[in-house]
Amino acid sequence: MCEAMRHHWLLLGACGWVLLILMFVSKFINFRAVDDYGERAVGQSWTVSGTKVVKLIPASRPEKTAPKTSDQPSVPPTGVDWQSVADKRIELLSTTPKVGNTQWKKVLIVLNGAFTTVEEIPENLVHDHEKNGLPRLSSLTPQEITHRLNTYFKFFIVRDPFERLISAFKDKFVKNPRFEPWYKHDIAPAIIRKYRKSHRDSDLTASGLHFDDFVRYLGDVEGRRRMDRQFGEHIIHWVTYAELCAPCEIHYSVVGHHETLEQDAPHILKAAGIDQLVSYPAIPPGITRYNKTKVEHYFSDISKRDIRRLYARYQGDFRLFGYPIPEFLLN
Repeated sequence: MCEAMRHHWLLLGACGWVLLILMFVSKFINFRAVDDYGERAVGQSWTVSGTKVVKLIPASRPEKTAPKTSDQPSVPPTGVDWQSVADKRIELLSTTPKVGNTQWKKVLIVLNGAFTTVEEIPENLVHDHEKNGLPRLSSLTPQEITHRLNTYFKFFIVRDPFERLISAFKDKFVKNPRFEPWYKHDIAPAIIRKYRKSHRDSDLTASGLHFDDFVRYLGDVEGRRRMDRQFGEHIIHWVTYAELCAPCEIHYSVVGHHETLEQDAPHILKAAGIDQLVSYPAIPPGITRYNKTKVEHYFSDISKRDIRRLYARYQGDFRLFGYPIPEFLLN
């Protein structure tokens, strides 16, 4: 890649997954992505759980009637109607992550020039913020952050809220990557002590966190807040999109859906003007589709009270991004 076209990337933080910015020499493009497979504004900054957050005062927008939410999960858009689907998603946001973080980071690392293809990138490098070459938004001043949010192309990707929580639980507490031991050895025991109905302190790590423990923790408003301050920035994988990505305050160019990522990813790269420079990693057929059977399985032994408390917390994400209410779990 010639020097005139070399890219510099800025990692802004996690949005269900992660917010990333692409910077050309003379053109700014910014990415936000929020599970892996196998506005023009005045800025104010503050810190929440160890993460710098920027509060934006958005430019006024005309009031609109909220589009009707579909009763079905995201339907894959065709090439012809993708733009209309994207426009409707933005319209839905204007009335009011965990989604492929690893894969989007690989795309950005390639664009940064360190590797020529996403397949060459070692897995342990992707999330090493000291070595992956993707600086964080928190390293900038409030003025620098506001400038980028006002001038960059911005997108983020969302997922059905309950399926996202299942993915975060499996990834952090079941698979538990070696480079993130604190989920299994620090966070899981703390949740078990408070939310498991019967436990022995000597068996906290060995037994592992159960999904029902996780659900009770997430649905406990006051108790969870106290624990979240202890857990710090590690809670980003299950914080609501509304809290983490500020979609009502940041004017995103595109909102992608994990369920239609096979169609969305190429269009996002094209909209950003970089589709000739890099491709999104290959997606195994059908793996991003909504899996109702899996959701039913994970929630089968959880009480209706706990499910309703969980839904009360993530209701905003369901509504903001057009996901159907999971009536089959609530009633």
